[in-house]
Amino acid sequence: MPRTALALERAAPQRLFALPGVYRPQADTRLLATALAHEELAPDAEVMEIGTGTGALALRAAGRGARVTAVDISWSAVLAARVNAFRHRLPMRVLHGDFASRTRGQRFDMVLVNPPYVPAPRTGLPPHGAERAWDAGPTGRDVIDRICARAPALLRPGGVLLMVHSGLCGPWTTVDRLARAGLSAQVTARAFVPWGPVLRSRRTWLEDQGLAHENEEWEELVIIRASH
Repeated sequence: MPRTALALERAAPQRLFALPGVYRPQADTRLLATALAHEELAPDAEVMEIGTGTGALALRAAGRGARVTAVDISWSAVLAARVNAFRHRLPMRVLHGDFASRTRGQRFDMVLVNPPYVPAPRTGLPPHGAERAWDAGPTGRDVIDRICARAPALLRPGGVLLMVHSGLCGPWTTVDRLARAGLSAQVTARAFVPWGPVLRSRRTWLEDQGLAHENEEWEELVIIRASH
């Protein structure tokens, strides 16, 4: 296994409460947590996490003294994140709904996002179910592109966006879109992890779409950092 993947395992977040259907911390969560750990975070910094799931990343920011707003479209995720904040005795505002509508008019010092990014045969986003945490349309970019477009309005001057996603859905497209939106963006970290059950289940389709090579076994994960 690549050395980067081993480092991520050692940095795994502590066990968190999760309801059925809520995305549990995995390699992408750990990679984003590592990126967050290397960022300066001023006392009382305003931080938002888009798609919080169990709240693993939001809790890390809150534990460093940030004032955190976490948003998720899943009520189960909202409940899980609130329970975890209570159990860890960390103040955190957890909102249900679409990130753009729930935070309209607000700006943040940092935005964290582990979006749905897995290419899926279906058009559009799943209306319900656990798949909402990973399926993101035929290119895997249905949510990522919305975030790229909204990022400048979400960040204060000097603010930072940290986003993790797969090499399958075009990291350099994300960098380019963020740059065209007026941000300074770059890939700052990479890791390779074994294909999980979701990718394995749609291997033939991914290969037919030219999104994966034949017999590919490792998925590249990247961190994209963008600043105002």
